Amino acid sequence: MTRLPNFSPVRSLLRLFAVIIVVLASGTAQAISLMDPLNLPGTLDGGVTRAGQNIAYGTGPRHKLDVYVPDQIESTAPVMVFLYGGAWRQGSKADYPFVGHAFAAQGFVTVIPDYRLVPDVAYPDFLNDNAQAVKWVEDNIHLFGGDPERIFIAGHSAGAYNAVMLGMDPVYLREAGVTAPVRGVVGLSGPFAVYPFEFAELQEAFGHVDNPQMTQPINMPTSNTVPLFLGHGSSDLIVSVENSTAMEKKFLADNHGITVKIYDGLGHMETVGALAGIYRWRGSVLDDVINFLNSLGAFDPEGFGPIELVPEPDEVEQAAVSASSVAFDLTQRYFGGELPDLAVN
Repeated sequence: MTRLPNFSPVRSLLRLFAVIIVVLASGTAQAISLMDPLNLPGTLDGGVTRAGQNIAYGTGPRHKLDVYVPDQIESTAPVMVFLYGGAWRQGSKADYPFVGHAFAAQGFVTVIPDYRLVPDVAYPDFLNDNAQAVKWVEDNIHLFGGDPERIFIAGHSAGAYNAVMLGMDPVYLREAGVTAPVRGVVGLSGPFAVYPFEFAELQEAFGHVDNPQMTQPINMPTSNTVPLFLGHGSSDLIVSVENSTAMEKKFLADNHGITVKIYDGLGHMETVGALAGIYRWRGSVLDDVINFLNSLGAFDPEGFGPIELVPEPDEVEQAAVSASSVAFDLTQRYFGGELPDLAVN
């Protein structure tokens, strides 16, 4: 019988499917996260310690953050603040150790905050929470070996919207008291151009705003924008890929630089899922993001070696690609409820 290597893409996919099947069959979906397969023991990137857990950055119960640090830091390390998604109404930092490990293994001190959600709050409260978390980073990250002069922000889905808004409109960070520069922003599968608000999730988050067009990154001026990397799956069934391509057109029309990468065949959850060791074979998202951040001076070139690119999957792996994409997006719907296709309007 043919044996699969321990960390082969096919073995990783089989493990992922096995966990999903067990979860679905158990009937306990509310107690188990979609992200659990990505945090399986033995699949998280090594050389990383969660050095801080449930650290308060504000006064509310959701004003807590976790800090992941590389085991080996020479002098100080760049800092990544990761903002998760969930349509601004769900999500938890407890679901994202795989992201903390992924970036910390690449040399970043990584911070993952919780923040307040709809319906308890609405725009711009979640942005203000994220800015407050960045202020905590500026004031405290040196205690964990991080350099407050090299702060980067990344996010997925609604978190990508949050990250990009912080990168495009300086008012949020300024009002939080942040004076350190944000060197770059990464947005994965973000809803950047979804006005008018046709769906309940959007209406709950933004429907009360007097000038709703200016809640959208697509309508923000580009002049003050920090360097942006936008990644999106071409097969995203939840947030249309046109959200990112429209941003690219806007920035190019304004003669402002932007990096946009479209991942052929990836679905909505796969852009963040591909950061995980068990699913990294699916796409080069992590490598592309690290290369982008490195181009902005995140690392000392003499202190870090070249980044290995993810090899192309072989024929066996390709046969599993379409099934894995469907599994991710359908499982997202099973756990989080049916989410609309947030197409560009």
